[in-house]
Amino acid sequence: MAEDAPPVQLSPNYPEPPPAAAAAAAAAAAADDPTTTAFPEQPKQLSADLVKAAKQFDALVAALPLSEGGEEAQLKRIAELQVENDLIGQELQKQLEAAEKELKQVQELFGQAADNCLNMKKPE
Repeated sequence: MAEDAPPVQLSPNYPEPPPAAAAAAAAAAAADDPTTTAFPEQPKQLSADLVKAAKQFDALVAALPLSEGGEEAQLKRIAELQVENDLIGQELQKQLEAAEKELKQVQELFGQAADNCLNMKKPE
């Protein structure tokens, strides 16, 4: 392929490359953008970000509640919570079944009321 040959578009689906002026403007905008730093400044910025993230992590760990009683106490508490969760789940299941039964009754009554309205004759 000759170096002086004009560019050929490969597919109509590919976008046209930006003109040289637009590319220069994009580079200038990136230079003004504070999120993009010069290559020599990147290690300093990354180090600062790493220190900031480590401090945030330490603060989050410090905010966690302390576990009291060791692993056995935690396992006992987990078992208690599982039993409580099972009981509440059973209660919710009963309430759901009652609500479904009530919904079915309401739907039947609504159907009967609609049938009665359709079967009524207009008073003369």
